[in-house]
Amino acid sequence: MIKLAAFFGNPGTKYSRNRHNAGRMLAQALPFYQSLSWQKKFKGLYAAYDNVHFLMPETYMNLSGESVFAASSFFKIKMEEIIVIHDELELPLGTISLKYAGGLGGHNGLRSMKSSFGNADCWRIRIGIGRPDSRLPGEGGHAGSGEGVYDWVLSDFSKAELELLVPALSGGANLLMQTFSCDPQTLLKQWAKKKILIPELSENLPTEDSQNKISAAKETNQ
Repeated sequence: MIKLAAFFGNPGTKYSRNRHNAGRMLAQALPFYQSLSWQKKFKGLYAAYDNVHFLMPETYMNLSGESVFAASSFFKIKMEEIIVIHDELELPLGTISLKYAGGLGGHNGLRSMKSSFGNADCWRIRIGIGRPDSRLPGEGGHAGSGEGVYDWVLSDFSKAELELLVPALSGGANLLMQTFSCDPQTLLKQWAKKKILIPELSENLPTEDSQNKISAAKETNQ
């Protein structure tokens, strides 16, 4: 089971709706988000809920691993008990993917994890944001737009993109909650790459009942 969830992004309102902050935006889709009491600890914002540790690094993306390392060292949490939630250029907008370890894909947050831990062999929830070029046509921009990756990830989601993103974040929040009560390995087949459509919003949205079931399952497994 997952014991530490780290939501990657950049701190401050300037970046709050950037594509690069999709990880932080997923945290806000958790049904208990408003009840979390965030404190400044471990080079980030830290909160705990139902024996799970939550972290939003405040180091900016390229040093995120330092914050995760500080928290995991303090609580003696193993690498395989950590899940990082981050944006993913190589997935179409609206897609959620669960993955264990793998390459860095040019992501500075994952690069920092490897620098801090010596590897990046943790669980990951990847939130598709598409690309600004022709490699994923129609999903993240238009070929020949001249907009580079750096500008793309640090720009805000458009209104149309948010319509696809909202149900994906809700589905991702539901997935994250499941990792708190079971072995994430059992979820890989279903969540390898899942495109979540708007009509699926209601069935993917975490409910109070599902939250209670997760708490009960955690008590059984402790």
